[in-house]
Amino acid sequence: MASGEKSLSGKVALVTGSTSGIGLGIARCLGAQGADLMLNGFGEAGSIEALRTELAEGLGVRVEYDGADMMQPAQIAGLVHRTQATLGGLDVLVNNAGIQHTAEIKEFPVERWDAVIAINLSAAFHAMRAAIPGMTSKGWGRIVNIASAHGLVGSAQKSAYVAAKHGLIGLTKVAAIELANSGVTVNAVCPGWVLTPLVQAQLDARAARDGLDIEAVKHALLTEKQPMAQFTTPEGIGGLVVFLCSEAAQTITGAPLSIDGGWAAA
Repeated sequence: MASGEKSLSGKVALVTGSTSGIGLGIARCLGAQGADLMLNGFGEAGSIEALRTELAEGLGVRVEYDGADMMQPAQIAGLVHRTQATLGGLDVLVNNAGIQHTAEIKEFPVERWDAVIAINLSAAFHAMRAAIPGMTSKGWGRIVNIASAHGLVGSAQKSAYVAAKHGLIGLTKVAAIELANSGVTVNAVCPGWVLTPLVQAQLDARAARDGLDIEAVKHALLTEKQPMAQFTTPEGIGGLVVFLCSEAAQTITGAPLSIDGGWAAA
């Protein structure tokens, strides 16, 4: 790579669940390295178009959007095929879309179990199934599945989420073995607590409700699970994804990579 050249120039990246939070942070980092982007996620049409325009103009890359529903296998395959058709291929697939529901197993609504498994696990399978043939035909591809510390450890009242994230790591390992000599790597990133706008809003609400300082609320939340009393940022996760797309990472495959403040080590 020539000096000053962006590491992903000429590549195309699809990030599911990328209109906010972790997915948006990842998309920004990939675009900053020159990758053209396909965004996906929910949101108001005008806001999404403003975001698409901002990214395209600010990063100097092509940016498209597809609102495919991650519970619908045909729409997921269509998202991959539209990315290939409109942007000229698909080199980097980041399966990030996810939802959460908490309840004890005996009270867990069946429809919420089905939705969490569909979006957090099955959607990654459907996207990978559609994307792998194009990647292997070119002899280069990067698949990054955004798992969680909960892909490595459990927590009460999160049966569907923990099962899905454990399953996602298993899917990652199988794909890595199958694609080991194809030029395509498959890895899982396992974040701990991430300071997204949604989490910040929850922290603010808890601080207001309990009459506590916001920093005290943050510290209590973090240290309940993590030895390190520090949030991971979407940009930090994006930086790890960019590294996994680099030449230095070409033999890293099938790995669950923790970025969790020591959560899984404790």
